[in-house]
Amino acid sequence: MAVINFGSINVDHVYQVDHFVQPGETLASSDYQRLLGGKGANQSIALARAGSEVWHVGKVNEADATFKQTLIRENINCKHVSCTETASGHAIIQVTPSGENAIVLFGGANHELTSKDIMYALDAAKSSDWVLTQNETSGIDQVLLQAKEKGLKVAFNPAPMTESVKHLPHHCIDLLIVNEVEAEEISGHENLDKIEAYFRQEWPHAEVLITLGKAGVRMLKKDKTIDVPAFEVTAVDTTAAGDTFIGYFLSAYADHSDSKSALLKACAASALAVTKAGAAQSIPTKEEVSRFLAKRS
Repeated sequence: MAVINFGSINVDHVYQVDHFVQPGETLASSDYQRLLGGKGANQSIALARAGSEVWHVGKVNEADATFKQTLIRENINCKHVSCTETASGHAIIQVTPSGENAIVLFGGANHELTSKDIMYALDAAKSSDWVLTQNETSGIDQVLLQAKEKGLKVAFNPAPMTESVKHLPHHCIDLLIVNEVEAEEISGHENLDKIEAYFRQEWPHAEVLITLGKAGVRMLKKDKTIDVPAFEVTAVDTTAAGDTFIGYFLSAYADHSDSKSALLKACAASALAVTKAGAAQSIPTKEEVSRFLAKRS
């Protein structure tokens, strides 16, 4: 079983700041790093570190080909990662002392994924494989449609949330993974119980995961609601917490772990991620997650 991830590859420009910059303000940063990022790349790394076979599909500028090599060193199959002359996707990330972040995103090469690229990447997919995608690349509708046509399970993380998400072929999605803000924007409700009622009414074909930050996660699975609390840790940087959660959950779930066990493992991985600075480099190994769970059991 493999996870085929149609995902972004970004260059993250990370600035440590006292507070988020205000309109008209010039703010000095105390530290700067240039790192591999993008929700797609982060989720692929989390999947690989959790033990899954991962195929990443994406595009990056020729000058940033070293980031492709970074993915390969993480045991990610990059046969379908191609280089282009277009500027790589990148993000300007502010991180405050409390670990909160604010991000400005530029899509760049991530928006050059074509229907032909998608078809080629799915050509050798097996019926047991999963497809994962986010909202940082082009061709998302084609990913969903072509994956479903081949009978593959599809997980979708609509981040960053845009109006276009509402017009995608939702019937192709088997697992929807959203945070509180995304859930509110899709459902039009702020109350969690009303959000749940909306998804049960409008998305009966899919299982839905709603991550709730420090409150944990809620999973809507057929007629069951599964709540798992978050682990208490001291946060340093929350940049890749959600991506870590998604990678670890899908790795366990696609490998037939029961829902509660997969959620616990994902919550543990996410908790460990926020205790370190940065995005990809903060994602823990499966051994670190196992030790963390053993101590917290």
